[in-house]
Amino acid sequence: QVQLVESGGGLVQPGGSLTLSCAASRSIFSLYAMGWYRQVPGRQRELVARLVSGGSPNYADSVKGRFTISRDNAKNTVYLQMHSLKPEDTAVYYCEAQSSFLGENYWGQGTQVTVSS
Repeated sequence: QVQLVESGGGLVQPGGSLTLSCAASRSIFSLYAMGWYRQVPGRQRELVARLVSGGSPNYADSVKGRFTISRDNAKNTVYLQMHSLKPEDTAVYYCEAQSSFLGENYWGQGTQVTVSS
């Protein structure tokens, strides 16, 4: 089992920045791809950014150039740095750990990001 705990959400004005954190309960990055997703009411959860061990990160077109996914192996933590935030970035953001090799995936509880003036 892996527990994921997100933090860092909140209210920010358009054009502002936030950094989300996702802390894993144990060292998993060598076996799991880590992703950030977001969801608004009435819509499907969508991929924002994903990081595979040994690979390059990939991003949704809507956030390219504004968001950056990174990780700190020593802290078992994945980050999502968000800049130039727009109202349409408002959503609940979820962290996922996924392993095709193990056939497992885990989700955090989500953190709300609201971009509004």
